[in-house]
Amino acid sequence: MTPLWITITSAVVIFAINVVALGLVPERRRPSSAMAWLLLIFFLPGIGLLLFLLIGSPYVPEKRREEQRVTGDLIRSRLTGMPALPPSPDRPGWLDTAMTLNRTLAWLPSMQHNRAQLFSNYEESIQAKADLVRTAERFVHVEYFMMCRDETTKDFFAALFEVAGRGVKVRVLFDHMSTFGLPGHKQLLAEFDQAGIEWRPMLPIQPLKGEWRRPDLRNHRKIVVVDGRAGFVGSQNMIDSSYHKKKHEAAGRHWHELTTRVEGPVVQTLNLVFASDWFIESKEILRDYVQPVDFPDDLGDLTCQIVPSGPGFPDENNLRLFNTLIYGAQRRLSITSPYFVPDESLLYAITTAAQRGVAVELFVSAVGEQFMVSHAQNSYYRFLLEAGVRIFQYPYPAVLHAKHMSVDDNTAVIGSSNMDIRSFNLDFEVSMMCIGESFVARMREVEDEYRSLSHELTLAEWKQRPLTKRWVDNVMRLTSAVQ
Repeated sequence: MTPLWITITSAVVIFAINVVALGLVPERRRPSSAMAWLLLIFFLPGIGLLLFLLIGSPYVPEKRREEQRVTGDLIRSRLTGMPALPPSPDRPGWLDTAMTLNRTLAWLPSMQHNRAQLFSNYEESIQAKADLVRTAERFVHVEYFMMCRDETTKDFFAALFEVAGRGVKVRVLFDHMSTFGLPGHKQLLAEFDQAGIEWRPMLPIQPLKGEWRRPDLRNHRKIVVVDGRAGFVGSQNMIDSSYHKKKHEAAGRHWHELTTRVEGPVVQTLNLVFASDWFIESKEILRDYVQPVDFPDDLGDLTCQIVPSGPGFPDENNLRLFNTLIYGAQRRLSITSPYFVPDESLLYAITTAAQRGVAVELFVSAVGEQFMVSHAQNSYYRFLLEAGVRIFQYPYPAVLHAKHMSVDDNTAVIGSSNMDIRSFNLDFEVSMMCIGESFVARMREVEDEYRSLSHELTLAEWKQRPLTKRWVDNVMRLTSAVQ
């Protein structure tokens, strides 16, 4: 039998932990997230408190936040005097406010006279990146969440070595935790060193250097920039479409992506995002590699704006952009996101759009590859279906990993950001907003292809799911708020 004094002491300690948690956990946190953490701490005081101390803060260390502020000041000083685009009869007035919002949050202006090409074929996209790299004259900047040299990507890396061999400056950034265990990683870095290619891991965990953070923060961006004149953004990592996961290879699973090659003035702002990340990891300011590039006014008719987001920013830039565009939609809204775990604001924006008569559709994978996220995502489907949102499930064994949205006939967003709480709070992302009917028409063709291959989920069908699955969905939904 446990002595009475141990029972009393334990009760006092648990009570003290709960009281402290009540005042500490809600600070700078959504009420739903705070409540989820408090429930975990109340029910499992020891484990809950340990987890909160380990992964409870979505913020990067103060040192990194200061470096982010420094890069922000440098970017703003370089862009000082660049006016906002004047109103145009070719776009609705609310889009001007969206561009103002993006610049307020992420510093970067919208840029006219760009052109872009979408790539939905996985191998063709990587080959197009290799082809672009081979045109480099001054520099190549590469930034990826996951990076691996394999049969699919080997020509891209061969292109990097080729241009480095003729004097082009090549810099490579990769997310440390997501890349270091991939096949051939150490050998690739050694060859980078031999070729004079500079590289840095992003967000390394270095407690011995006094830099601690929650270990699941990630730099999820995918960027290629060549000479500040052309580049790529999108959902695709630099890795084979199986992601070298044995269970997925055995099942024939493959990732389906959408990426875009963009050329024009907006690439200079995409390069500034890379330069910011490079400075934070290397402390080197790339002044000579962010100089303005001249382009003809007739290069293209696309207006674009780069929107970086992540824990280094005080606001959730990508979430605010998505909500603004969704509330602005008048006729049609198409969303593609492999991981769809919205916060309350995004969920209500989407359902409100459907309820006010906008044709809203959501494209997701029929079978997700992440257990917790997939079940959390399922928990939202009934609410969406009841509001009138059409849900299309892309067929197994494919993983629809593309991340994009189109609004009416003239606006689209493409990039690395999912529509989930992780992308809003924990991952460094980059999105590109595009205004132009021809670009949106091409994205519509991609969405039409998704629809033709997918199964449309119905409310009647979804209501037939067994209670056990619904229970798991709802439990996983709670865990998604523990951030």
